[in-house]
Amino acid sequence: MKNQAYRMALLFDFYGDVLTDRQKEFYDLYYNEDLSLAEIAENYGITRQGVRDVIVRAEGILTELEDKTGIIKRFHRMHDQFQTLQTCLDGITERNERSFQDDELAALCAQMQQVLDTLKQE
Repeated sequence: MKNQAYRMALLFDFYGDVLTDRQKEFYDLYYNEDLSLAEIAENYGITRQGVRDVIVRAEGILTELEDKTGIIKRFHRMHDQFQTLQTCLDGITERNERSFQDDELAALCAQMQQVLDTLKQE
């Protein structure tokens, strides 16, 4: 269940702006605020089934967007690649400091670190 909730939270973070205000609100209350369908229904004066229908429709929209675009999948892949680059860069920097003390190599490593840090922020 936690994986499902995490997946739904990611979908909402990436694509939530395409939902209607009502869909956003119910989705947020259900997945992020952990309210039950009955609690949301009571607060909005509608049936539990009505709340469920809105949330299921929102889930469908968000899932379809990810299926078509694959942005979250690419985000995870890029994050893994950044981690690999960071590990390699740390290894090169450490080896240079330990064995070579090459100032030019150290400067190149620092430049690569700046580029990697910038890419991670974007």
